Amino acid sequence: MEIRMELTETPKAKPTDESQLGFGSVFTDHMLVMNYAKGKGWYDPRIVPYAPIPIWPAASVLHYSQTVFEGLKAYRDEDGRILLFRPEENFRRLNESNRRLCIPEIDETLLLDSLKKLLEVEKDWVPRAAGTSLYIRPFVIAVDNILGVHPAHEYLYMVILSPSGAYYKQGLNPVKIYVEGAYVRAARGGTGTAKTGGNYAASLKAQDEANRQGYSQVLWLDGIERRYIEEVGAMNVFFVVGDEVITPALNGSILPGITRKSAIQLLEGWGYKVSQRKVSIDELAEAHGKGLLKEAFGTGTAAVVSPIGELKFGDTIMDLGGTIGPLTQRLYDNLTGIQYGRLEDPYNWSVEVCK
Repeated sequence: MEIRMELTETPKAKPTDESQLGFGSVFTDHMLVMNYAKGKGWYDPRIVPYAPIPIWPAASVLHYSQTVFEGLKAYRDEDGRILLFRPEENFRRLNESNRRLCIPEIDETLLLDSLKKLLEVEKDWVPRAAGTSLYIRPFVIAVDNILGVHPAHEYLYMVILSPSGAYYKQGLNPVKIYVEGAYVRAARGGTGTAKTGGNYAASLKAQDEANRQGYSQVLWLDGIERRYIEEVGAMNVFFVVGDEVITPALNGSILPGITRKSAIQLLEGWGYKVSQRKVSIDELAEAHGKGLLKEAFGTGTAAVVSPIGELKFGDTIMDLGGTIGPLTQRLYDNLTGIQYGRLEDPYNWSVEVCK
């Protein structure tokens, strides 16, 4: 499918101080747009200037939240090459989310080819400072101009890009996590395995409470017994207990993280025992009390690997120390080393876009 281009005549000034880049507040000159209509399929992929999009007040996405999205990054290596990390996994997961939300699937070869084309146009927006990247947000919204609870007949697929600063400006410091015991983000059979906006809206109340108590993120428990660990809002989680690395099994309510999958492959390749199973908050508290809970960390696109320094559940506080653990550090160094092209890529995870 031909991708047509309409380039801006008034390009924006690019950030000059990359050390001050934040997240998601600056956007590049162009975006990718593609339409869907029932009976016609996906059509007219195009690269156009970044601008507001016109949708009807009755658009389905505004009323019934029929939308999905993805998140990945483009990295610039020391030789100036622009690299993607396992983008085919993101587009495979996008289609899994599409199926769950009754959105028509999109050809994954077209998704990757069109992203590469957009990045070639916007390559000068990929920052060069250490730890920086170009955040990539593909998403689909339902745009039918009709009220009624049913799958839409018209959709927009879009990709926007945002240069982003280093996630750890002051070093790889452990984060404090609040374990939510009252509210539920997702339940088995729901939309927890899909990357859809409603899951994140459902998390806001608990996030407010966590922030009020001085904690940066929320760790969710299962929606039935409220005992079993699921995931942090933006990360999957791992616990080093004795000689075992434990991560909750994908049970139908946990997002299958691409960084999670990559971390498991690396850990197993290094000879660690990795268990994907149910793990309760009580088991963790008991392990902590016995001195067996050595490390905890999260994995996700934004942070890559994030050490956890404290868990709070009710009146129980599990202090895991104020510094990053050795296994967490090794994982972070290896994953970021592959992403930025500093280390050998034995799994062929990196995809070169251009220079």
